[in-house]
Amino acid sequence: MAEAKSEGALSGIRVIDLTRVLAGPFCTMNLGDMGAEIIKVERPGSGDDTRAWGPPFAGTEAAYFLGVNRNKRSVTLNLKDPRGLDILKKMLTQADVLIENFKTGTLDRWGITAEWLEQNAPQVVHCQITGYGDRGPKGGMPGYDFLLQAESGLMSITGDASGGPMKLGVAIVDVCTGMYAAMCVTAAIAARARTGRGQKVSVTLFDTSLSMLVNVASNYLISTKPPGRFGNGHPNIVPYREFPCGQGEIALAIGNDNQFAQLAKALDHPEWAADDRFKTNAARVGNRETIDALIQDALSGKSAKEWIATFEALSIPCSMVNTVEQALESEQAKANKMVEEVDHPTAGMIRMLGIPYEFSDTKAKIKSAPPILGADTDDVLKTFVGLNADEILALRSGGVI
Repeated sequence: MAEAKSEGALSGIRVIDLTRVLAGPFCTMNLGDMGAEIIKVERPGSGDDTRAWGPPFAGTEAAYFLGVNRNKRSVTLNLKDPRGLDILKKMLTQADVLIENFKTGTLDRWGITAEWLEQNAPQVVHCQITGYGDRGPKGGMPGYDFLLQAESGLMSITGDASGGPMKLGVAIVDVCTGMYAAMCVTAAIAARARTGRGQKVSVTLFDTSLSMLVNVASNYLISTKPPGRFGNGHPNIVPYREFPCGQGEIALAIGNDNQFAQLAKALDHPEWAADDRFKTNAARVGNRETIDALIQDALSGKSAKEWIATFEALSIPCSMVNTVEQALESEQAKANKMVEEVDHPTAGMIRMLGIPYEFSDTKAKIKSAPPILGADTDDVLKTFVGLNADEILALRSGGVI
């Protein structure tokens, strides 16, 4: 058991990572956190686009790149050069997973077709991340997070009721697509354990963005009533939003009638729980503006901190409305080890987000800082491709690596 605990759940799995920007790198970072060996293939000279997406920078390294590329090795390879493609193909014969987010058809043009993989690397799980897939009127088109937030309807349900559509503050479609990709890759690896063969997994930003509508989509599909915006409110639950207090703001998430009765009592208005307008959630949804205004007025008498103490003692779901700084520096973030320090070869000691899941036996961990561009090229070419020092020097002189 001690040996198992020293290795990640995906220890022994080798991933060739041809992705860049966010969805793909976020996927492979999670696989790396779980113990997989991630070989990130980048363009010579510039690498992943996000290496230049700053400020802020830690030394010469962009914070954006540092945030999603730990636990990886970096190999530079010019895939427009036949010699570079030949090296990639040799690497694939010794890999378990290939993840890429090129435009549809790119790998086929390079000769890495389904038939080629079947004949030369049948063990490989090929995960393809695209904007829209290869079907429909937008098949083959590239996808961008902001555009998918707009196109999917996510923006139409985000923002103030009296305002305009609003995107989320992070590239949430990319992040969720990366999560789906990681989930599907691990499922395909599990299937390979039974069948002995890899398979292709396809994930699109478009499909992901629609799936993220979840209950809002179901509300529309069942009722055919177009959903609207509720600010920070919930379409199906009331009260479920932020409220200003005498000082600061508080978020309330009252999920059932018993919790509402507790809230009413805590606010010195126990009569609300017996009021026909408010005593059931359905009634409160129908009288949203009235009950929200009453709660807001009651909360104005004390600070958010005071109300938090009162509500938590009564098990009423609530939280402070924190800034990013307050959230990351909180005692809970520290207790859950959601901010960790990692020693980077050029930037020194840097802080980064921790790992948001735990395994009892096969620990997920940060083994290495995000790599310097091309830091592992020589070692990978020697170890996996079998090239000697002179051959590597010739490739470097020729701009292949």
